[in-house]
Amino acid sequence: MAFEVSYDLENEQQFWDELDEIVSARCHQHEIIDNSLRAFLNVTTNYISEYLQTDFSVVKCIFRMLEGELFASNKEYVRRQIIYCLLQEEDNPTLHIVAAFLLYDARNSQNDEIFEMMHSEGTFARLVQLVQTRAIQEDTRLHQLLLQLLYESSRVQRLNWEDFMAVDDAFVLYLLEIIEGASDDADDPYHYPVIRVLLVLNEQYLVASTSQQTDGRPGITNRVIKAISTHGMTYKTFGCNLILLLNRESETSLQLLILKVLYLLFGNPSTAEYFYTNDLHVLVDVILRNLIDLPHDSPAANALRHTYLRVLHPILTHSQISKPPHYKRDDLLRLLHLLVTSGNHFAPVDETTVRLVNRCTSVPWLHPPAAPAPAAHHNGHNSTTHSPVDHVANGQKEYARRALGMTVQDGGESSTSVLEIAGHTAQPGVQTPSMSKLAQ
Repeated sequence: MAFEVSYDLENEQQFWDELDEIVSARCHQHEIIDNSLRAFLNVTTNYISEYLQTDFSVVKCIFRMLEGELFASNKEYVRRQIIYCLLQEEDNPTLHIVAAFLLYDARNSQNDEIFEMMHSEGTFARLVQLVQTRAIQEDTRLHQLLLQLLYESSRVQRLNWEDFMAVDDAFVLYLLEIIEGASDDADDPYHYPVIRVLLVLNEQYLVASTSQQTDGRPGITNRVIKAISTHGMTYKTFGCNLILLLNRESETSLQLLILKVLYLLFGNPSTAEYFYTNDLHVLVDVILRNLIDLPHDSPAANALRHTYLRVLHPILTHSQISKPPHYKRDDLLRLLHLLVTSGNHFAPVDETTVRLVNRCTSVPWLHPPAAPAPAAHHNGHNSTTHSPVDHVANGQKEYARRALGMTVQDGGESSTSVLEIAGHTAQPGVQTPSMSKLAQ
């Protein structure tokens, strides 16, 4: 979109006044709308280094447009023109304003219309290309913004064949390299955007793997799992961050994204021991805590509980904790027993939870060698030998309080697992149900 107007603004107030005049224009003819959009991009890009130096100022600028008459009267046309700019423009300031518009328009409208339009115009491949461009990599704010747009647009639209073909091994390794090279600070601004792109890519591969190929094309390789399978020793930080995020993430959809990666990693022989043993112990602790904190009377909690249990089984079966010394064997047995004996008073524990718990408890190493039978007492009373699991019901609340730090209120499997895990989703922003929060 060529620029035709130049500005010579003397101060910040003049900048905002000019911007307000542009976005409040009443116009319906495409040619006049195009001129107004050129003016908007011209003034914002020319003064981005002076008056739009912070993320807050950029957001303020974009919302002036979103709330102005120019956009309100011509939403579809303006959106499409902005998308065309994303596809065609090369200079960083223009890409910054365009990406910010698309991202905040989507968040503000709280619907998928803008992302559907982007998907239909093929922006996924363009975003993959842009985040690998050296000039953009050197502009940290723009790079993060494009990663956020790539993540949010990809989590609500299924990728097609052409989209998957835009992702090669080098792109995934590049993202892993960013994480590996980032600081040890968990709040490093690069951690979240990059990790989330990898999470959503993995989910797209997982969903694609459950769909039948009817057009004769070969199956699509999950390049995230492939990269860890072949270069896992080099990129350990990604795994550490997955556990850290799962430990503190309160958004259900993001927990599910993390669990989907973990399910595939532990279910794959070449990646089952990807995590350091100490990190694996932390992961088991996190799963124990999160499972016991999920309420029993919430459909959303049930779906998340099922996913945790589906992830727990390959951890118990294939990871390092399947070998002596077995980490927290008694705690795991207590927790699994608790899950099938502490439903609410008015409804039994659901059948899927019972089936998945039974699957986990069937792992051989969870069961210690049977103790010798005690000598029979001839006092006229029957004697009964109890396994360790039989004694769990006594003091369940005390165990949860002391060992897990939570207050507990009263109250073909592999193929099926893949299908169900792929199908478990949640709306962005929805918070995970929590018994500990309800008790506060």
